[in-house]
Parts: sequence; structure tokens; C-alpha cells
Amino acid sequence: MSAAGFRVEHIDYTAGLDDLRHVRETVFVKEQQVPIEEEWDALDPLCHHVIARDDTGQPIGTGRLTPERKIGRMAVLRDWRGRGVGDALLSALIDAARQQQWPEVSLHAQVSAEAFYSRHGFLPYGERFWEAGIEHQSMRRRLGGAMAIEHQQAAVAIAIALISQASRTVLIYTRELDPGLFDAPRVLDALRRFATRTRGGEVHILLQDAATPQHTLAPLIGLAQRLPSVFAFREVRDPVDRAYPSASIVNDRGGYYFRPLGHRFDGEAELENPGRARQLREEFGRVWERSRHCTEYRALGL
Repeated sequence: MSAAGFRVEHIDYTAGLDDLRHVRETVFVKEQQVPIEEEWDALDPLCHHVIARDDTGQPIGTGRLTPERKIGRMAVLRDWRGRGVGDALLSALIDAARQQQWPEVSLHAQVSAEAFYSRHGFLPYGERFWEAGIEHQSMRRRLGGAMAIEHQQAAVAIAIALISQASRTVLIYTRELDPGLFDAPRVLDALRRFATRTRGGEVHILLQDAATPQHTLAPLIGLAQRLPSVFAFREVRDPVDRAYPSASIVNDRGGYYFRPLGHRFDGEAELENPGRARQLREEFGRVWERSRHCTEYRALGL
């Protein structure tokens, strides 16, 4: 796997130990002050390792997949962060897990990196904990079939994944912009990133109740007013539509999050089910066409 300025490849642990050591000890031991005896463990020789190299062949990032079906030791040198190296490493490890036909993979994410893993479809579970003096959150991702979404924290994570995965379109069916979900700072940031990075991108938001978010000054309305070419709001009018109990997020890459009861976070999600995503998009489109434009959401002067 290659990208602008770097490539990712699989590496034998014994042959590549010096390169792995260079990255991991620079990041974890020197930068994050992890004791060196905690950085290297008995699992290392048994793991599947990947490494990122720059165009000169120098190591710039690492990651591993353990026999316990866990991703770990994800590290990227400081000068290369924010340039897609971590995304490429994680994708290579997910692909390796798929090749072994594992149903899911898990990881212990540093809390500061939780949003990064959420963008790749990892959902948090359990309580946060401390490891090597750094706060962590357990996360997991299914590699096939629907994922159960059971609480607000997981709802936020899957929303980030679906928005980040989208190519040009995000469709949101919501009752009243769901406090706890569409006002979550990380979800708003994902929507902002999508809107500013995607040429011709569209976020269509269909509401059961447009008045309540306006009265409570929902932050998503403010974001949309700053990016009016991307965001569009409509409110359902048909009595049958107004009785519809569910809610959803669906993108144009085969991903969806469906909640049978729109006032709850409980539901199911998949990142790769084009058939189900198409069905939700088509249902959304039919309701969208017979709903009214929320002209009251426009910013003054627009």
C-alpha cells in the first residue's frame, strides 16, 4: 500500500526489529514516557506487524495485530502525523484481520486518539482505564454483519465513522437533532470536516420537529448557516411521515445507522451493506421530496 510520500508494508518481526524499535521507542518511550520494559512484551514475536516508510525507506510508523485479535502499538513519528500515515497503517491491519476471517478486532485507544479510531468504525465499550500512565478506552469493530449500538457513546462513534466514510452525501433522519448526538463536539467536527473537504458534498437533514432545535439554539444549525451550500434542512408534513418512529444516518458508501425508536440511541449499524443503505436512501428520498424547506433556519443576510 502506498500514498503520497510514504508506503505501508508488512514486516517480519525479527528482521525488522531495529526499524520497529526506532519508531516505537521514539514515540512511546521518549515522547510519552512509557517505561521501556512495558513497551516490549512476549506477544511481539507472535504478532503480525506493519510498518510505514518514507520515500527514502526510513521507518515513520508502525502497528501490530496480536493473536488475541487486537490492534496495538500504533505509532507515527511526529513530523508525519496528520498526513494519513495512521489511517494507512490501521487499514492495513484491518485488511490483515479480514484475510484471517476474524469476525471482529479490538484495541485499547489512548483517549486522545479515540476520534481517530471512531472514524474507522471502532466503537467504545466499557469504562475508561489507565495503562502505562495514559488514559485509555477499549474499542472494537465488527468486520462483517451489523453492529449493535447500545448507548450514546457508541452512537457518537458510529456517526463519526459514517460521516467520515461518506464520499459526497450524508442523509440524516432525526426527530429534533437528537441532543447528545448531533450536538456532540466530535460529531459536529466530523460534519465540519466533511463539509470543508468534500467538493460538491451534501448533508440533507430531515426533521420531525424543526421548532425545538431552533428554540434551543442547536449548534448544528449554526454550523449549517456558515456552510449553506452543503447543508439543507426539511421538516416532514405528511401525517404518516410525522408518525414515523425511527431515525437514521446513511451515507453513499454503503454505511448506515438505524434506530427503530428515534428518541433512543439503541439501534444497529454497518459500514459495508450497500443493499440496506440503498433502501434507507430511497425511503429518505421519498419523504424528502414531500417535506417542506426549513427557511427559518437560514442565517440573516443569506
